[in-house]
Amino acid sequence: MSEAAIRRVAAIGAGTIGASWAAVFLARGLTVAASDPAPGAETFLKGFIAAAWPNLARLSPLPDEPPWDRLSFHAEPEAALAGAEFVQESAPEREDMKRALLARLDAALDPAVVIASSSSGLLMSRIQGDCRHPERCVIGHPFNPPHLVPLVEVVGGDRTAPWAIERAMSFYAAVDKAPIHIRREVRGHVANRLQAALWREAVHLVAEGVASVAAIDTAISAGPGLRWALMGPHLTFHLAGGTGGIAHFLDQFAGPMTDWWKDLGNPVLTPELRERLAAGIADEAGGRDIAQLEARRDRFLVDLLVLKAGLDGG
Repeated sequence: MSEAAIRRVAAIGAGTIGASWAAVFLARGLTVAASDPAPGAETFLKGFIAAAWPNLARLSPLPDEPPWDRLSFHAEPEAALAGAEFVQESAPEREDMKRALLARLDAALDPAVVIASSSSGLLMSRIQGDCRHPERCVIGHPFNPPHLVPLVEVVGGDRTAPWAIERAMSFYAAVDKAPIHIRREVRGHVANRLQAALWREAVHLVAEGVASVAAIDTAISAGPGLRWALMGPHLTFHLAGGTGGIAHFLDQFAGPMTDWWKDLGNPVLTPELRERLAAGIADEAGGRDIAQLEARRDRFLVDLLVLKAGLDGG
């Protein structure tokens, strides 16, 4: 790594997302100083990292135990910022809280240190508003669970400097994430908006009695979701065009598909519909609790990541 490489990270907020980030950073050889005011936060953090470690070890060579000597915990964020070269903030998704917290972090840090927020939908232009050095603030939004899912969305606010975007993109790539730069702020960024669009139609189909909750989930997991693990919708449709590629696809299918757009639903989550969704999910889960479903998901994600690494040549 170069002399400018980041070696010490502050993880501000150590709930599920922050703890998952901490596991990533430790697995990539970094020193992590974490902070969270919640009672029992340190115990939760260490338990999460210990549980995540075996899956991380399947993805790259790691010691049998997490390097606890490279992890410290602090009740106050200022203590965790000492010597930090990058800050990953993962506080609750509340604009007022994040705005105040970023201002507090900004006041305690060297202006050259990037502050990245894990916010899943807030606009950086708003939450950087009280910072003296807003130019170093970016969104660095991961996907759950961050220690396994590679995607990170990097978004600047209206006062973010290009160097902060570049620094964040470089840092995330160095810890084996797949960062993408979102060029213009929109609520929910990119991937969550795509998820929201798909889920809106899934909920509409349930509301209209077209299919069950389980059947709609299977329509994705046993259908296009398998392709989406390798390529996104644009490249998928490029292949659907055969030898003519996307040009042929657009000639043949753009008309019918855009007609479907006009018929897509805009459901209202009434109490009755909420109950139908909950009942359908309970049937689909088949008695498996959240921990069991998460474990199954994570085993699959690791297997899939190993397969993709082999396909890409390591």
